[in-house]
Amino acid sequence: MNNTTARPSDPDWALLRAFLSVAHNGSLTRAAQELGSSQPTLSRQMARLEAQVGSALFERTRRGLRLTEAGEALRLPALRMHEHALEWSLAAAGQSRSLAGTVRLTASEMVSAYLLPEVLRDLRQSHPEIQIELVATNAVENLLEREADIALRMVRPTQSVLVARKLSELPLHMYAHRDYVEANGKPTAATMLKHQWVGYDRSDQMLRGFRAAGYPVAREFFAFRCDNQIVAWHAVLAGLGIGVGMERVARLCPDLVRVLRDIKVPSMPLWITAHRDLRSTPRVKRVFDALTEAFAR
Repeated sequence: MNNTTARPSDPDWALLRAFLSVAHNGSLTRAAQELGSSQPTLSRQMARLEAQVGSALFERTRRGLRLTEAGEALRLPALRMHEHALEWSLAAAGQSRSLAGTVRLTASEMVSAYLLPEVLRDLRQSHPEIQIELVATNAVENLLEREADIALRMVRPTQSVLVARKLSELPLHMYAHRDYVEANGKPTAATMLKHQWVGYDRSDQMLRGFRAAGYPVAREFFAFRCDNQIVAWHAVLAGLGIGVGMERVARLCPDLVRVLRDIKVPSMPLWITAHRDLRSTPRVKRVFDALTEAFAR
């Protein structure tokens, strides 16, 4: 009779994945959030792994959990297992010939809220068997870690295992609500610094843009600041001040007025990218091609 009982030294990928997350985050709470688990579950998993290894893997410090010498010795082998597991997962997913299933897509908040819904509506009408998960975030999701299958990004990825295609240039301009212009006058290059502006909080994107245009302003120059770009855009729509926005999005708002036309704002490139191993699977290819066609127009 075959003995299928795992030996204490046999690796349990679920435990090692939890171990790597705790080691990376230095906290059971943050690791649980990352894994979609709970702190008690992770605590039991770490206790089980330590019992298998026969040594403590973490020690508590004022700043959180830190790897012991034994934990550090296991970290690199666990990372290599993690890389091999991802490679296997990508290769296995790439073998699927079924059109039915889920495609996980990630894009910025503004693209997700204003540009994608109509495209995804048409896609779902044509292929109802394909389900879409959309991660609306300005953070760059890692396709190598399978955090998404397809990404719409404003920068070109550099990893050789990713397939990337430039879809278009998204023009950016400065806009204000019609009521703001009527109340405060139309801004000019000479008066623009006296007007109210909508900007970002922690992000320095607007600051860098103004400095590049020859206006070295401080963060306090923006009377209203919010890093959530959708909220910042709605502040412009409410008449709080002048803001920068995509031309495609501004067209949806008839009460907006384009201002300061003489000041050129660099356009924003839009790239679509997917992992090479997944690009050929039917459902990923279908979504990839639909997005490419829609935004290329």
